[in-house]
Amino acid sequence: MRKFAALAAISTLALSVGAAQAEPLKIGIIESLSGAQTSSGRLYATAIQYGVDKINAAGGFNGEDIQVIEYDNAGGATGAADKFKQAVADGVNIVIQGASSAIAGQITEDVRKHNLRNPGKEIMFINVGAEAMALTGDKCQFYHFRFTTTAPMRVNAMTSAMKEAGDLGTKVYSINQNYSWGQDVQAAISAAADAGGYEVVDEVLHDVNKIQDFAPFVARIKAAGPDTVITGNWSNDLLLLMKAAGDAGLDVTFGTAYLDQPGNIANAGDTALGHYIANNYDNTAGDASFAEDYKAATGHYPLFVEPQTIFAIGALGQALEGVDFGGGDIDVSKIALSLEDVTYETPVGPITVRKEDHQTIRPVVVSKVVKDAKYPADDTSMGFEAVKVVPGDQAIYPVQDSCNMKRPG
Repeated sequence: MRKFAALAAISTLALSVGAAQAEPLKIGIIESLSGAQTSSGRLYATAIQYGVDKINAAGGFNGEDIQVIEYDNAGGATGAADKFKQAVADGVNIVIQGASSAIAGQITEDVRKHNLRNPGKEIMFINVGAEAMALTGDKCQFYHFRFTTTAPMRVNAMTSAMKEAGDLGTKVYSINQNYSWGQDVQAAISAAADAGGYEVVDEVLHDVNKIQDFAPFVARIKAAGPDTVITGNWSNDLLLLMKAAGDAGLDVTFGTAYLDQPGNIANAGDTALGHYIANNYDNTAGDASFAEDYKAATGHYPLFVEPQTIFAIGALGQALEGVDFGGGDIDVSKIALSLEDVTYETPVGPITVRKEDHQTIRPVVVSKVVKDAKYPADDTSMGFEAVKVVPGDQAIYPVQDSCNMKRPG
């Protein structure tokens, strides 16, 4: 009996040693988890954890649960660079970030340099929210994947849907924040004019989140006589612009990108009614079971940046099904190659990755603010109602000439 007991103990030890050798996949969230962008950063983190929990519930990866580690970049590129170094030290395989193109630019460069210096120990960057065109233009690189829209995708879809609904008109005013994202939106508005059948009557770029009174800007808009104002503004720059327009009795329709940011509908009030947004998803456009499942897990319906983040993790999970490291060392390059071949079915249509620049080709949902919404926002009776889902092949644009991606091998 002692012999059998000893053998059993040895077998148990061997199994435990074998299990301990399995390398877990580590995901690092380098996000704004303190400061002005905390609310957005926390939504990204919640959505990532939801998606990873789904993968782990199905068996995890490489013989272990996927581990998620949070790093607070404090809303700045310097903080992100420091946290990336910490993530490397912690053995992170994949970093994920979304709030701020400036931070994404820092991370993608840090990832590129790390991978050049450490062949065989590559790190992948999944971008779930930073939309600057340069990230898939002159900054494009094999280990960066963008799982969100860009300015042309949003603007093209929005102007198409508004035109079909008879709400676009023939005169458009362009007002945006003066940095990479706002400049991209301004360029997209101008580029879409012929297809949209409108004239850009004026365009303005202004300081980011420094203006307290948009009345002078609204006076300039009123003087130009537009039918529609299209803006990529977010946070206070969107709310204060719309409030000033409402106070001035400006009779225009707004086309926006971030009107669904939490708190915007409550703060804008009835001023928001009838205005448009183009985004990655809307609960009214998809299968209700997705929204209900997310609410059951998190306490709220998927909103703002959460859906695109959930879909990114879903696509990653599908890519992981295509590789097998047998519990041994994780090869990020193989995961990236597998991710390139994924077609991920979302509630509003398929998402694929364009191999030439790693921009996702994805549906864009255009919605309108209505009363008595099916999914009310901000504890009001108002919310969003989808008016058009533009398929990915209609929303996408050609690969930028500035992208010169070097592939591994």
